[in-house]
Parts: sequence; C-alpha cells; structure tokens
Amino acid sequence: MELLRLSAFWCGTIFFSSVVLEEAGASIMKVRRLCKFCDVRATTCAGKGSCKVECEITSICPDKQDVCVSIWRKTDDNVTFDTVCHNPAHKLYGLVLEDYNNSKCEMKERKGMGSQFFICSCSEDECNEHIFFNSYMNSQVVAVILVSLVPLLVMAVVVITSFYCYRVYRQRQASSRRKRGPPLDFSDGRAIMIDDEGSDSSSTHANNLNHNTELLPIELDIQVGKGRFAEVYKAKLKQGSSVSEEQGFETVAIKIFQYEEYASWKNEKEIFSDADLRHDNVLHFLTAEERKVQRQYWLITAYLPKGNLQEYLIHHIISWHDLWMLGGSLARGVAHLHSDHTTCGRYKVPIAHRDIKSSNILVKSDLTCCLCDFGLALRLDNTLSVDELANSGQVGTARYMAPEVLESRINLENIESFKQADVYSMALVLWEMISRCNAIGEVKEYEPPFGNLREHPCVESMKDSVLRDRGRPEIPDRWINHTGIQMVCASIEECWDHDPEARLTAQCVAERFYDMEYLDKLSDRSDSEEKIPEEIFVVDEK
Repeated sequence: MELLRLSAFWCGTIFFSSVVLEEAGASIMKVRRLCKFCDVRATTCAGKGSCKVECEITSICPDKQDVCVSIWRKTDDNVTFDTVCHNPAHKLYGLVLEDYNNSKCEMKERKGMGSQFFICSCSEDECNEHIFFNSYMNSQVVAVILVSLVPLLVMAVVVITSFYCYRVYRQRQASSRRKRGPPLDFSDGRAIMIDDEGSDSSSTHANNLNHNTELLPIELDIQVGKGRFAEVYKAKLKQGSSVSEEQGFETVAIKIFQYEEYASWKNEKEIFSDADLRHDNVLHFLTAEERKVQRQYWLITAYLPKGNLQEYLIHHIISWHDLWMLGGSLARGVAHLHSDHTTCGRYKVPIAHRDIKSSNILVKSDLTCCLCDFGLALRLDNTLSVDELANSGQVGTARYMAPEVLESRINLENIESFKQADVYSMALVLWEMISRCNAIGEVKEYEPPFGNLREHPCVESMKDSVLRDRGRPEIPDRWINHTGIQMVCASIEECWDHDPEARLTAQCVAERFYDMEYLDKLSDRSDSEEKIPEEIFVVDEK
C-alpha cells in the first residue's frame, strides 16, 4: 500500500514538471525578434548612403509576428530616427509594410507624410540598427555589375588587340613583299591592294585601298585633263613613309571636284562604289576622299598613261588590228554597263553612261578601251518611277546626243531607252576610230563627228543637223573596200538609226566584233594592213 502511494506521488510530480516545462518552452518560442526600440531620437544621419541608428536599447518584440522597423524623418532642420517593433499585418502611420522579409533595412521614401519620410522593415535580429538608403544600394548594384563586366571587358580588349596585331603583321608582310618584288604597274588598271585577302564580292570592294578615315599621302604631279565638273591630275601615291621616293610611289589619277560640284562627285562615287561595276573595260576605281582643307572632293583611280581615245586618235593612225581591239573592247565595256547580270550570272543593276564620247574613253597599254567619267551616269533600277527618271534631265554632250535626247522625247516608260541613247553615242565613237584607221586607204587629219560644226555645238545646232536634216557623219565608199571595215560600218549604221527601237544592243555589237576575230588573224598574215585581199573572202563565202 505504501508503495502504491509513493508511485502515485512521483507520477504526479513528473506530470507537473512536464507541464511547467511546456509552458516555459512556449513562452520562449514567443521571443521571435530582438529589435532596436527607441521611439523618436534626433540623429545626424543625412539620409544618404548607410547610417547606424543612434539607439542603445534592444527590445524583445512582444508579438512573435513583429518585425523591426526604422523611420527617418526630416522636417525643416529637424532630423529624427524612430525605431520600433511592429506587426506587418497592421498599418504603421497609415502605411503597409511591404519589404519586411528582407535581411537588411533598405530605406524607401514615402510621399504625402507631411515631411521628408523614409521607412524600412526587416526580419532579422537588430536588423534595423544599420539602415541603407537607395542611392547607396544603387551604388552597390553598380559596383557588382562593373565587377561582373570586368572579365568581359578584358576579353574584348585581348581580342581587339590580337586582331590589330594580326592586321599590322599582315600589312608589314605585304609591304615587305612589295619592297622585294618589282614596282606595281597601274597602267593596266589593277588595284593597289593593301589587304591581300580582300574579296571582290564585297560591296565595299571598290574602296579597297583606303580602309581608314585618314587621307592618303598623295603628291599631285601634272594636270592631264579638264572637264565641265572636274580636273584630272597625274599623281604619286606614297605607300609607306620609310620607302624612298624612287621606290615608294605609285602613279594614280586624281579627279578633283570643287565643293560646288559635290553632286557630280557624289554620283560618280556611288556608281564607282558598286562592286559589280568592275570590268576590264571600265576604269578601275580605288577610293574617294573629301579634302576639307582644300575644299575639294577627290576620286582616285588607276592612271592610264596613253590618255583618252580622242587624244590618241589625234596623234596616231591605227591599224585594222588596233581598230578591232579598240572597237571590240568599247562595245564590251558598254555591254557590261547595260547588262543586268555579271559575267558569273549574279544580278546587277544596269547603268546608262549618258555621256559616251571619245574624250570619256581611256586607252590602256594593250590598246583596249576603258570607260570613265560616270558623273552623269544613271543606275537603271526597276524601282525608279517615271517622275524620277524625268528629273534626270537632258544631259550629255550635244555633239554625241541621240535624236530622242536632243528632242527631249526619250521614252521614260522603258529603261532600255537610256541604253539605246548610249548605243547611238558609241556608234559615233566607232566612226571616229575608222576615220583614223589605215585600212581605209588615205587617212585624213582627225575630225570629230559632225566636224563641219563649230568646236562645241549647242543643242539647237545639233537638232538642225540630226533631226531636221537627218544627218550622220559621212561613210565614204572607199571605207568599205576592207571587209572588216565594211562589217563595222554596217553595225554603225544600225546603231545610229533614227528609231531607237531599231538600234543594235551593245552586246550584239560586241558579239559582232568577236565574230571578226578571223579577219584580224587573216590581216596579221597579210602583207598589207590597209586591205585584206578580197579573193580570200570569195573562197570563204563558198
């Protein structure tokens, strides 16, 4: 019996102790937060960066849901801190605490509180002791971003530096090769290539010389030509300052436009800058520059020492072989301009020259022609409207203008009309060539087409000759004694037909010259360049 009483006493004691411990544990679990709690205190914090509240009291928040709160106020010159515990389920000064889950107390400004008012809340013990204003946090974010970007910036600098060093190395290699090899010759229209890996298919191919914005080191020599819009100079291009004057200069041609002729320079530059323009019978373009000091615009091209075709014909009598070379290459150059595809079949925009004449054609070292002076050229883009074509105006040189151009009645509905006008002008140039060819017999002094008119006939004078009188340059009977000349003259007459639609295309003329190759070979075997024996062609016809 005594044992039963003793057992009951100990059981009761253990139960009572467990209850007490549970209640104590529950009271301990309620101590959720320790916060700075000083109500309103004056402070020296300026409201920037980070501050430490001037509160020495740490309080145990009464409610387990409470979070720590700090409030910074500025009214006139009075600046205070308010540090409290608060349950975020209830408003404080009419404000809802939204950022209390943070471990840091990040101040946010609240408007409409009657003073400059910043508040922050957080959920860590004494987290409202150190407070952070937005400007400070932003600077920290910026610092983190900058630190993150440093590796990328270092990599970019390394890549750019490596590329630059590679380019310098390649250029020095190319320069050393030029020093060891023979001097470059631009008489055949080849480009000066600084970058050996340049691609012909690049849209900036034409500007393959001046990759930088710096002006090229050029020394003008003598004037070799002058036109309506520009002057042309022979010049020396220095490839490197360490190279001697005798070995370091290459000859180029500089076409110089004054500032007021900007439109002409711009048009020619844009035509030349088309990579698809490149052709053996089109002047090779190097680059264009604006010379602000001289108030000039420059076009830099290959230099062809034989000069233009008109000057060449004035000073030289040509053979049938020369005529075949000059005439065929002229037709091929014009055909390339007019074509809507390149030799490899890629589409290109056709171009009308609109000022074909013997002084706008250069003679290369191999006695082939090279078209130049594209200041009046027109890109025959299918997107051009009739109004845009009409605004192109009546342009060209009156002596070489087609009848429809003289009459200002070119068919703007058909872009082929501009090509047909070019073909008419080309026919007059072919006539000039024949007039100075020894295959016709007696060769007279050079005369331009319609040589009976004054040196620079006006449009009205040409209208009288070409439109009213239907006049064309004379083709004497003795010219057609040579079979090749006879064939060229037949093509000329078809090319300067009054009806534009009846004219041959430049491609057709080029093909006819190609078909005359056997005549040129027979002419080479003949004892005389003036006439190929007719007996040969009689046999051939059979």
